[in-house]
Amino acid sequence: MIYVALVILIVTLVIGVPVPVSFMASCAWLIFFGGPDMSGYQATQLLPYGFTQMNSVSLIAIAMFILAGGIMERGRIAEKLIDMVDVFVGHIRGGLGIVGTVSCAVFGSICGAACATLSCIGAIMFPRFKQGGYPMGHACALMANAALLGLLIPPNATLIIFAWISGISVLACFLSTIGPGIVTTILLSLLNVWMLRDNKQVFVATKRTGAERWKMFRDRGRLAIPALFMPVMVLGGIYGGIMTTTEASALAVLYCIPIGLYVYKGLNWRTLYSIVVESAITTGVIMVMLYSVSMLSRLYILEDLPGKVLYLFYSISTNKWVIMFMINVFLVLMGMLMDDISVVVLTTPILLPIITELGINPVHYAAVVGVNTALGCITPPAAPTLYLSGRVGGAPINEIMGPAIKFMVFCWIPVLLVTAYIPKLVLFLPHIILDVPW
Repeated sequence: MIYVALVILIVTLVIGVPVPVSFMASCAWLIFFGGPDMSGYQATQLLPYGFTQMNSVSLIAIAMFILAGGIMERGRIAEKLIDMVDVFVGHIRGGLGIVGTVSCAVFGSICGAACATLSCIGAIMFPRFKQGGYPMGHACALMANAALLGLLIPPNATLIIFAWISGISVLACFLSTIGPGIVTTILLSLLNVWMLRDNKQVFVATKRTGAERWKMFRDRGRLAIPALFMPVMVLGGIYGGIMTTTEASALAVLYCIPIGLYVYKGLNWRTLYSIVVESAITTGVIMVMLYSVSMLSRLYILEDLPGKVLYLFYSISTNKWVIMFMINVFLVLMGMLMDDISVVVLTTPILLPIITELGINPVHYAAVVGVNTALGCITPPAAPTLYLSGRVGGAPINEIMGPAIKFMVFCWIPVLLVTAYIPKLVLFLPHIILDVPW
């Protein structure tokens, strides 16, 4: 009956049924027809289990980071970050692309949401790209890829949910994706410059002298200090052991509100109220989904789905690195069909026991999940970030696909391979800071 439940889940997701309802439909089938004798399971045991799993302080961080991202998006905080980065690379052909990429990395590291990052940074950068003579297909592809850096450079909701499901340290998960995030940022910036190296239509600013650059840095830096202090405060508090992830997320909200209202004046109280309402709706959808998946994961265990999947993998190969390749392919395929959070909540209960059985560190697997879910957001047919970038930037998808494929092939896939097959590079920071075993 577990296979019928999986078919119900996949079909309902593909035809567009809301994710929580799809999970509940699969749960309902197993509750009525699951078990070795098809007698089903007691719903009175599963419902309290779901509530018990949801009783976690770490889940509050998801709501807080969603709210902080909404405030940053409309509070004009990102504009100062962009102006600051432009001082250093504005004179390079393709330098505006580096500005957008780095700004997405910094902004995404706070809000942790690709769509919010793309909407905010894209709204500022796309007019600049048009004015600078950038091909808009290239610009949209670059920003779609760069917006996903927030899924790698923590904190972000995806890894919080992964840590909640797997029961491992949130901070360890965060540390595991920092390296892949930084490397991806560098590769996207370099490939962007290389792709535009012969495009004479791209505007290049006059090279500034050291004195001029210092004056711009000083003037813009003064305005950018409140915006720049936020990632330092939040990330420094988490990695320095001063605050938990939940406390840092609450502090981010408390800091964003006065900065957006009184410093950059991009907010007013009416706008703030609408942001709170929108964030509450988004959080509510995520929490309902997590509640349903907590029950579904319990049913997976009762039906021994991880054991069945592991047996399938072993029938192909017993080499753990070959199985890791199959897991990566599976995650990429799932990412092509659904959003990042849905992929995490659906696959983690199935694949994590397999990872443990193979002797792979779960923290290493957290980084693999982070890169895969980011890659899935720009991989057709779903590719929500790619289509959103086209709508925000005003470019047709056929112009976006060519550059987007180059960014995927030469940036994301190499990072995925390194993340999957060189675990010491991923586990370096968790080992140094938290003494996570190699």
